[in-house]
Amino acid sequence: MESNDIELEYVGFWARVGASIIDSILICIIIWPVVTAVYGTDYWLDDTFIKGPVDFLVTWVFPAVAVVLFWIAKQATPGKMAISARIVDAETGKKPSKGQLTIRYLGYYVSMIPLFLGIFWVAFDRRKQAWHDKLAGTVVVRPKCRGPQAVVFKK
Repeated sequence: MESNDIELEYVGFWARVGASIIDSILICIIIWPVVTAVYGTDYWLDDTFIKGPVDFLVTWVFPAVAVVLFWIAKQATPGKMAISARIVDAETGKKPSKGQLTIRYLGYYVSMIPLFLGIFWVAFDRRKQAWHDKLAGTVVVRPKCRGPQAVVFKK
């Protein structure tokens, strides 16, 4: 479905926070048992940044690959799907390119480094773009009329 088929709205800050929480919980459900099985429960007490190759693969590479693959396949992560949101090209409203989506993921680090200012930017931006959206030329949208069907009673 193209963005021009239905009336869309930009997805705001709190809805995107909710989607991120859903995604974070899902990633933790996958990562927690794997790193605990490999490194033991001491993994969670050790303050070493990266404990080994499995840690790096499971906590850094896997989430990056999973997120970008979800974006390529569905234009959204499970959290965004839960709120009926999707990522589109900011100019055309069509599916973003793989390059745009890769830049968008890397742009998360740019958004987070200065005290998450690039993430909070969504709350103030006219098009609800975070810095990573601006860098990639994307916006997050959802159907404007996304609620349940109106109640109709027979007379």
